[in-house]
Amino acid sequence: MNIALILSGGTGTRLGSNIPKQYIEVAGKPVIVYCMETLFQHKCVDAVHIVADSAWQEKIRERMESDKEFSSFFGKFCGFSEPGENRQLSILNGLKDIQQYAKDMDLVMIHDAARPLISERLLTACFETAEGHDGVLPVLPMKDTIYGSSDGKRITALLKREELFAGQAPEVFRLGKYYEANQKLLPEKILKINGSAEPAVLAGMDVVMIPGDEGNFKITTKEDMDRFHEIVGK
Repeated sequence: MNIALILSGGTGTRLGSNIPKQYIEVAGKPVIVYCMETLFQHKCVDAVHIVADSAWQEKIRERMESDKEFSSFFGKFCGFSEPGENRQLSILNGLKDIQQYAKDMDLVMIHDAARPLISERLLTACFETAEGHDGVLPVLPMKDTIYGSSDGKRITALLKREELFAGQAPEVFRLGKYYEANQKLLPEKILKINGSAEPAVLAGMDVVMIPGDEGNFKITTKEDMDRFHEIVGK
């Protein structure tokens, strides 16, 4: 089974909005709905699980039940989980609930609701590449020269750009191994995790890279939201 875990528990305060960014309507649809449509309709996705605050869960469910885009795929929806103290704890909450209906060797795909333009091509590549591995991470090569600084004021290291990559969501992992990798970081270390693949790498899981997608950007700033408006508003 391939399960998509959508993370929608963030507050999105950097946009200055009075509601989380993933629920802001753009071209008639909340941001989260864009990735939901792609994930629900994709042939490789067997189940969808969503991490969302209880205040928004019913609104998401109502959207799924009333939107014709979901009518034929609503059976893939397997439930909600509550957000955690940080992103990685939100993931762990989702993993715990997913384990109630999935097996250790099943694949779980971690995706952000704030990345609305996930493509079918990238989804397919993630799942197909996972065959024979513990995980898959889409990455983008670094375009600029990268320097290191130990104090944030002066350059203290020259880094090899060709050996550095920017990670993207969605990441795909073997459910059982990934759950154990996160459990090992409790209670304190997990609070310092920034990327979904970090627990897997720390646990020595076999995680391979595939080319990412420049269009699969995360809405973090107002400029990101403006860019998304321009794309879907055409």
